[in-house]
Amino acid sequence: MRPPVIPSEPDKSCRLCPRLAAFLDEQREAHPDWYNGPVQSFGPATACVLIVGLAPGMQGANKTGRPFTGDWAGDLLYGTLDTFGFSRGTFAARPDDGLELVDCMITNAVRCLPPQNKPVGAEIRTCNQHLVQRINELPNLRAILALGRIAHDATLMALGEKRSAHPFTHAAQHTFADLTLFDSYHCSRYNTNTRRLTPEMFETVFANMRSFLDS
Repeated sequence: MRPPVIPSEPDKSCRLCPRLAAFLDEQREAHPDWYNGPVQSFGPATACVLIVGLAPGMQGANKTGRPFTGDWAGDLLYGTLDTFGFSRGTFAARPDDGLELVDCMITNAVRCLPPQNKPVGAEIRTCNQHLVQRINELPNLRAILALGRIAHDATLMALGEKRSAHPFTHAAQHTFADLTLFDSYHCSRYNTNTRRLTPEMFETVFANMRSFLDS
């Protein structure tokens, strides 16, 4: 008997992580009109760039059902995507705004909303099987942008690479056989408010990635 094929996009009824499943049960009861489930990736299957975030935000993707949609992090991310030609249309922080991504897909290291935005190691490892398959199903993939250390480490895990050989550093580039991993601090409100990440710093990472893709 062949082993089951792991899907790149988990089913909305997924309960592989008991803590996250229980937390989502609470959110469904408190907010029955929200999405409240594993958030699927957003973008075309022809993407040459995969952006990996941490996990859905409470008021963002967990509410709207689209990565980085509905919170501050999304405002900065989608604005920067537009600046560098990775989107088409107008971002209005709604999944029905008609926005399309160009040569780019967005996903998360952990697909379900974690309490206090902090997934634990077991949850990251469990969800990594979906990230592995997501990467494998992008035939044109050339670059991955990891937003934050957890996304960086999860991406290395999915690629079968050692963290010790590729430490996370903002604006770093890690070259592998057939793709390059770019690092950025996460575009969260906390990081931008504390100036750990400025819009200019974020744009520098995108400029480097665009230059790589165009070379």
